Amino acid sequence: METIKWAVNHMPKTEDANLPVMALSEVEKARTFHESFPQYSVTPLVKLNHMAEKLGLGSLYIKDESYRFGLNAFKVLGGSFAMARYIAQQTGKDVSELPYNILTSEALKKEFGQATFFTATDGNHGRGVAWAANKLGQKAVVLMPKGSTQTRLNNIRKEGATATIEECNYDECVRMAADMAARTEHGIIVQDTAWDGYEEIPAWIMQGYGTMAMEADDQLHEDGCEAPTHVFIQAGVGSLAGAVQGYFANRYPKTPPKVVVVEAEAAACLYKGAAAGDGAIRIVDGDMPTIMAGLACGEPNTISWDILKNHVDTFVAAPDWVAAKGMRMLAAPIKGDTPVTSGESGAAPFGTLACIMCMDEYQELREHLGLDETSRVLLFSTEGDTDPTRYESIVWDGNER
Repeated sequence: METIKWAVNHMPKTEDANLPVMALSEVEKARTFHESFPQYSVTPLVKLNHMAEKLGLGSLYIKDESYRFGLNAFKVLGGSFAMARYIAQQTGKDVSELPYNILTSEALKKEFGQATFFTATDGNHGRGVAWAANKLGQKAVVLMPKGSTQTRLNNIRKEGATATIEECNYDECVRMAADMAARTEHGIIVQDTAWDGYEEIPAWIMQGYGTMAMEADDQLHEDGCEAPTHVFIQAGVGSLAGAVQGYFANRYPKTPPKVVVVEAEAAACLYKGAAAGDGAIRIVDGDMPTIMAGLACGEPNTISWDILKNHVDTFVAAPDWVAAKGMRMLAAPIKGDTPVTSGESGAAPFGTLACIMCMDEYQELREHLGLDETSRVLLFSTEGDTDPTRYESIVWDGNER
């Protein structure tokens, strides 16, 4: 059995120029925008008391994003806010002037016109962009990497988008989408990764993800938890991880939680960068075979990478069996705890945490992180059963051991 690999962060620090992207005032703006949607509700923060005791932790919280806007994943938070910010910019407005009812009005559509939003996705981000474009009366074109499932493709097409599965990996799809957008009149790429020269929209997407972190923070306080001591967060390109890390670094500057970033081993570009220790970006290319489709990205978001290397405690590369274990444990936790339907990418951090707490070979990492009966751990289940057939094969049939 492949083992979990980890690298404690010893990378040189930078001037932290990207941390203000996740300033609390910016996140508040995104949250206010999301709250204007008729589909909005705060997603559950599930407290697993019995599981915490079993694992030897003080408290354990899972933010369940399978309830987000009826789309079974958190990604729509980023795409919708970025599209609103773009439309606001093009019409000379502040995004605070464009709540849902104005953004979807005929008057604004006449003022802004018709745009086509391009994106590359394994499924959840593309579905979110397609859904938002549909609601805003705009067009969406979605490219999906080789190995994407028909179910996820169909879900995107149901939102009215043009969507195709390409014969290349995620990072190649990003380049194709960017090229198509550049050659299309009123074409815009809405991508949840950044590269040199493409930073504004990814920063807006990260701010959109901040809604989820701010909700969770408020819910912790409502439960009497002053702050998490540890946050485990998954990463593909690192946009979500950078958003969550950035939010908590700004929220608790004097007592920040220890953040552990979890990647799929087949696409662990951030882990490779941390292991090298010099702060430079590392890229994973070629096919990235993993059940964690949402994490199968090999080129880091440059904005996020800067935040992560300044603040993250430890980077982890997790084999597929770890995510599968997390899925099964969350689906059938200890009696009295609420089950969580968590997909492959959603359950990877929890599977990692369970292994660290219960397996002798990870004792060194457990002690380094200071995980014990005083720890208050927050995790994000970023997706539900977005591919129901695969979910059932893992949780019901016991595949991917």
